[in-house]
Amino acid sequence: MCALRLSHARLPATLEIDVRDEFGETRRQAIAAERALTVYLNKREIVTLMTLGADPEALVVGYLRNQGLVPTRDDLAAVHVDWDVEAAAVVSRRAPDDLEARLGQRTVTTGCGQGTVFGRLLDTVGLAPLPRTVLAQSTLYALLENLGAYNETYKSAGAVHGCALCHQGEVLDFVEDVGRHNAVDTLAGRLWLNEDDVATSADIFYTTGRLTSEMVLKVAQMGIGILVSRSGVTQKGVELAERFGVMLIARAKGRHFQAIHATERLVYDARPTPRAGDRKTSSM
Repeated sequence: MCALRLSHARLPATLEIDVRDEFGETRRQAIAAERALTVYLNKREIVTLMTLGADPEALVVGYLRNQGLVPTRDDLAAVHVDWDVEAAAVVSRRAPDDLEARLGQRTVTTGCGQGTVFGRLLDTVGLAPLPRTVLAQSTLYALLENLGAYNETYKSAGAVHGCALCHQGEVLDFVEDVGRHNAVDTLAGRLWLNEDDVATSADIFYTTGRLTSEMVLKVAQMGIGILVSRSGVTQKGVELAERFGVMLIARAKGRHFQAIHATERLVYDARPTPRAGDRKTSSM
């Protein structure tokens, strides 16, 4: 099998512009980059992604993987990103027989920049049973504290979401992009391209975005059974998590969280001292 030909077209995630603050003073401010990247698979236009451009090859590979448009890593022959024409050309040795039919069926998903799922993926995806990983409450708290060292683009410019591959309380890899779906696709692409131990050791996925059907599906495809977010959940996200065996930890901030599908999987070994108002029900 010939080696994969891969470009390296990373761009800075932020740029600086002049802004005027509340005192009328002019200052330089970092803002998140937002670039259009049109993906072509074997010369067939697939989709245009809005992205920071920080790791475009991994984003494109992860997107095609999660959509089921490239069956295996060995099918990839080349991925070439050219920012002069804002395009990514992907050559695959094999594509789905029903590619045209899939591209004719699109579901625009929720989220920043809007994601797209092709070809009724929810009806066709085949997944092996996910490991019913057990999570200790103390480990969750340690992970949330460790994640505070990341979010570099968000801290300087805002306007982005972050996702992370984690092993218990350790952050293995972290990606930011203008949409949470881009961030998870980039991590999926890195796993496929690198084929390292991260793929087998990651057992928790963290996102700053909502736990929607799209997020649950993509994490399940990566074989990870615990999905953590500082945001809330959607009805379809809860339904799919039950179907795939994913434990959801929503609204995870500080010492607070809401666990879903967590029976016999969440160990309460660090219960915080209740305070007035802690037990109030909050909307998701």
